[in-house]
Amino acid sequence: MHPVLLQLGSFVIPSYGAVAAVGVLLALALAQFTAKHTGLDPRHAWNMLVLAVFASIAASRLTLIVLNLSDLRRHPAWLLSVAMVHHPLLACIGILASLLAVFLYARWVKLPLRTIADCLAAPIALGSAFEQLGALLAGSDFGCDSQSTSSFFAITYTSPLAARWSGTPLGVPLYPVQAYAAMGYLLLATLLIAAFRVSRRSGDIAGVWLMGTGALLFLTEIFRDWEGRGVLPGGSIDAPQLVGLGLVLAGGCALLTWRNRSLVNDAASKETHV
Repeated sequence: MHPVLLQLGSFVIPSYGAVAAVGVLLALALAQFTAKHTGLDPRHAWNMLVLAVFASIAASRLTLIVLNLSDLRRHPAWLLSVAMVHHPLLACIGILASLLAVFLYARWVKLPLRTIADCLAAPIALGSAFEQLGALLAGSDFGCDSQSTSSFFAITYTSPLAARWSGTPLGVPLYPVQAYAAMGYLLLATLLIAAFRVSRRSGDIAGVWLMGTGALLFLTEIFRDWEGRGVLPGGSIDAPQLVGLGLVLAGGCALLTWRNRSLVNDAASKETHV
């Protein structure tokens, strides 16, 4: 594929960063719509997403620098390529940092967490779809070897930059798992947007998002290369799949807990009026 979108001399625009940036902009625009439908000030939705993006980038890049500090001291010029490197560990740290940033902002301005989760669910799903499209172009989060797959569905990377930045195997047909994930996230975002048109309780959209994201994470990991992803003994499951199962359970529990709590509150309200 094409790890570099545009190059002018020594100036390089990586495909991953460019496509991910488009996803962020679209997510910010969608958050203005979802904020209005959840009763949240659109300004807060904008602030939280921007903070989440910056927290994710800063935490993941700082982690990469710390882990490779001795090499960077010997080769300072390598700092210029830090932004090009992608790894599951960095993604995990970035996600945790963004969640912490959103949580701290919500506590600071005293916003209800369920409302925030409903508001940000569809924008995050949309942004995730574009992130995976960028990964497809860059060769990061690549699929496993697919010798038995027809050439129409397999993808073969040939760019040395894909191997250098993401460790992508070259000249080998791989599952285009990033495309599978992108389509799944786009479908999930569409369903979450449609959910605003039906009767629902606070937190329902967030619960569906957790379950959908967890299911996508578990299923797409089947087609990814597991190297460096924390495969458990026996090789039957990797760490992201465990996270996916946890998200599905968390989403289901959240739906049941929030719905039961709402029913109890409704019943108490009716008794009060009687």
